[in-house]
Amino acid sequence: MPRMVAPPPSGEFNITLIRPFSGKAINPQTHQPSLLQSPGPPESHIEILGQPNRPAVVRRTNYTSGTATNEKAGDVPKDDVEELMSLVSAVRGFPSHETKDVFGEDARLELTTFDIQWANAEEGGAEGAEGVEGEQREEFARVVQSIEALAREFAKRDAAV
Repeated sequence: MPRMVAPPPSGEFNITLIRPFSGKAINPQTHQPSLLQSPGPPESHIEILGQPNRPAVVRRTNYTSGTATNEKAGDVPKDDVEELMSLVSAVRGFPSHETKDVFGEDARLELTTFDIQWANAEEGGAEGAEGVEGEQREEFARVVQSIEALAREFAKRDAAV
């Protein structure tokens, strides 16, 4: 269910992707949050900020042992911004759950655009949801992969502290 918040001023948008979903490292054998680590900072954080019909700024931060070890930033061309905005609009109305990764991507996605305010980890989401299958799961994975690809391609300059 989309959050009911005021749209950002002037059509600005903010797209945030955080891994892992739970703030805990994921056990590679069970694909569940590690029971040995307490919740902590993310392993990676990608943020894309901008306005329609203009280039956007992408910022990528990687963490090791709770410390930001690698911060990069860059500009995303207008055409790529338009394609991304078209892609993220597909998740409108997708289910969410505050504590459960219902899409199986181990990623938290937060969208704040003029048209949509949505997060897959928001309160009051799909209570009791066990997981999303099929088209919605594939579409969510496509959005996550596209955001990561934009960050890899365009966030190459060392970010200002």
